[in-house]
Amino acid sequence: MQNIEKYIDHTLLKPEATADAIRKLCAEAKEHGFMSVCVNTSRCELASKELEGSGVKTCCVVGFPLGAMATEAKAFEALCAVGKGADEVDMVINIGAAKDGDWPFVEADIRAVVNAAHEGHPGKSALVKVIIETCLLTDEEKKNACECAMRAGADYVKTSTGFSTGGATAEDVALMRSVVGEKLGVKASGGVRTPEDAERMIAAGASRLGTSNGVKLLG
Repeated sequence: MQNIEKYIDHTLLKPEATADAIRKLCAEAKEHGFMSVCVNTSRCELASKELEGSGVKTCCVVGFPLGAMATEAKAFEALCAVGKGADEVDMVINIGAAKDGDWPFVEADIRAVVNAAHEGHPGKSALVKVIIETCLLTDEEKKNACECAMRAGADYVKTSTGFSTGGATAEDVALMRSVVGEKLGVKASGGVRTPEDAERMIAAGASRLGTSNGVKLLG
């Protein structure tokens, strides 16, 4: 697929990831012209420095991978990430609140991170992707979560952390795209391992792919 590199968030979120592994990730992203490198917030400053001037964005996960911490903690982590060079923030919703049907809380949780990332640092705004962890939600809950993300001012919805019971499916991507239309991006993440996987996700409506197999997706 032409220009697939511009869909790819080249990702390394394993807890044992070393500084050298992050540097290698960034070097690969620069070599192949990927859209971003996605790392944990403790590696944000390193990735940002490695990518400086390359055109590859620094993406950090927030509230990862459970989404179950206090809203204030998520917002503060997002603020820290942007301060250390993050151009994009991928945050996990409060999944337990979604299962409770407490959608006002889910929306407020997202909005706190969006406000921190968009407005927390004068002169700098980071894009926000909202991870809804599709494998743990019903279709109706997935729709509600996407609607919360839209109302809260997020920029993207994202399928998965890759750390739960399942990853992205083309069906979930299509469902999410049907809810958000062209208002938000849709990121497929978790289990995107082959060029064929990538093509299926993009055909279903994905505008970004989160994967640790970015180089392999180039075919």
